[in-house]
Amino acid sequence: MEENKWNELKQLNDTKQLNQLTSPGIKIGIYGSSFDPITNVHLWTASTVAHRKKLDYIIFLPSSNKRTDKRLQITDEHRVAMIQKAISTNPKFLLDTYELNVLPGYHYTYYTMDYFKKLLPKANFYFIMGADLLVDIADGKWKMSEELVSENQFIVMARNGIDMLQAISRSPLLRNYDDGRFQLLDKGLAMEISSTYIREEFARGGEPRYLLPDACYDYIKNHHLYKR
Repeated sequence: MEENKWNELKQLNDTKQLNQLTSPGIKIGIYGSSFDPITNVHLWTASTVAHRKKLDYIIFLPSSNKRTDKRLQITDEHRVAMIQKAISTNPKFLLDTYELNVLPGYHYTYYTMDYFKKLLPKANFYFIMGADLLVDIADGKWKMSEELVSENQFIVMARNGIDMLQAISRSPLLRNYDDGRFQLLDKGLAMEISSTYIREEFARGGEPRYLLPDACYDYIKNHHLYKR
């Protein structure tokens, strides 16, 4: 375990008990998103996945601001602060900011999973993603997809209109690794209130109070975020 990285993880989660992270066989889900902002659906999804798949921890991983496929609306500092507020009362929910600090070209999911496996070598890791991302991998849109799929396990959440089994079966890459590494969750995980919707409501003077944690709603108001 890298001492500096472990200390960073402890500092980011200074109110949580982390000793169990070093236990052999512990099950950890990696939940990456822009979290711009984090919403109640993010939290409900993480809680449901943890419950159904018997995960010991979920690590919330805000995505890099260096990605070219998404344009973030607020700073990393604001995103991190709101995640910390949102997950503060759940001992299973942790924050890691690994992707915020990596060089361009090294924020691909393959490198992220490799980082966590080296940080906590006794743990079993699962990359949590939506079925839309499974389709993107099948269509060859992800960098280092062969290495990512061959070396990792996945929990895939249903999305409306996407047949996950079909996405796997039609992809030579995915179907040749269909050995149980893709755990599909296809019931009751298709809530579609998005961060985009919430940002638009704030920008237009709407009232999305009950779509995100109270502490995050207050934080956005106090810092005048997402204003036009």
